[in-house]
Amino acid sequence: MRLADELGLPFSIKARGSDIHHWTNVDGCREQIVEAAQKAAGLLAVSEAIAADIAALGVDPAKIRIHRTGIDRELFHVPHQGRAALRTLVPLPQDGPLLVSVGALIPRKGQGFVIEALPQLPAVQLALVGEGEDQAKLQMLARDLNVADRVHFLGPRPHAEIAQIVQAADAAVLPSSSEGLANAWIEALACGTPLVITDIGGAREVLRDDKGGRIVERNAASIATAVSELLASPLSRDAVAATVADYSWDRNGSTLVEHWRRMVG
Repeated sequence: MRLADELGLPFSIKARGSDIHHWTNVDGCREQIVEAAQKAAGLLAVSEAIAADIAALGVDPAKIRIHRTGIDRELFHVPHQGRAALRTLVPLPQDGPLLVSVGALIPRKGQGFVIEALPQLPAVQLALVGEGEDQAKLQMLARDLNVADRVHFLGPRPHAEIAQIVQAADAAVLPSSSEGLANAWIEALACGTPLVITDIGGAREVLRDDKGGRIVERNAASIATAVSELLASPLSRDAVAATVADYSWDRNGSTLVEHWRRMVG
């Protein structure tokens, strides 16, 4: 904002989630964010829900444009192989259905609720992709619930490996307390892997019906019920992927260029 003022140029801001939900509740940060948003020539939001949150700060809604998440469709796509064949490519036990949760191991992401659901999901394996401050606590929880042999901490992985793990999974479970529109949601759906997510941010913009998964309450019982339903009646992979057919880097890029042109036009 200050550089743009000095140079006499317009500037733009993009909101993705925690920048609105977390930092606007921190004294000192909120005032700076609101000032910058009000002075910006244009703003981008990853979802309609985030756009509404920006407007609620006192920003002109006419300045806000939805800028959907881009994904690498060379990696994240419906695979030709069946899940059984894909499981052999992933360094995990081959027995039992596989759940995956991709994200930092922090309280906001809620991986603990997925671990708590495992006693109600016999034989189901859980792969946690990511690292963070909650790892030791989550490992202890898995031991306390006697499911440690079914919870696999894979740490951070290259995107290509994440794609393989997500493609091999029967569902992606992400019970966050806040998100804008998570990349992990879109990447899983693009692979034909259904979601089990909480009703936050742009969740209902992605899962407009049950064709792509389930929106659940943020607790173990709701997660276990949704996963059981998806395992009992698997969704069509192509139908799951179709829910995010318009998410791509090409569309992301063209929307961004159009936004810049409108700002300087």
